[in-house]
Amino acid sequence: MGLLKNIFKTSEPREEKILPWIPLNTTAQLNYIAEKSKSKTQIVFKHSTRCGISSMVMRQFKASYALTDEDADLYYLDLLSYREVSNEVGYKFQVFHESPQILIIKNGAVVAHASHGGINTIDLQEYI
Repeated sequence: MGLLKNIFKTSEPREEKILPWIPLNTTAQLNYIAEKSKSKTQIVFKHSTRCGISSMVMRQFKASYALTDEDADLYYLDLLSYREVSNEVGYKFQVFHESPQILIIKNGAVVAHASHGGINTIDLQEYI
């Protein structure tokens, strides 16, 4: 049994990190996010639930996320279920749609954004 465990690298299941996601599912929330960003950093993570790359980036993002609720609000947008909201994010915050994508919003405007592997290279602490 030890040999099979070494070959297939089986291990105990890892506990998944739970992030303080706020569901983003209405366009009305975008005005609230812009207003709230005047006093606290707002982060929007746009995710495609059917995309393997998006899922991989999401796992990496979760593993490295180290902010607290006091640092920033973290929004999750399932862009397949809420395509209208995803489109409005682009219009309101003047960013070209990509997936996956992260937007960091302060004082009503996007101060940084990235997509794909670039998401995990952003130092979120820099924007707190």
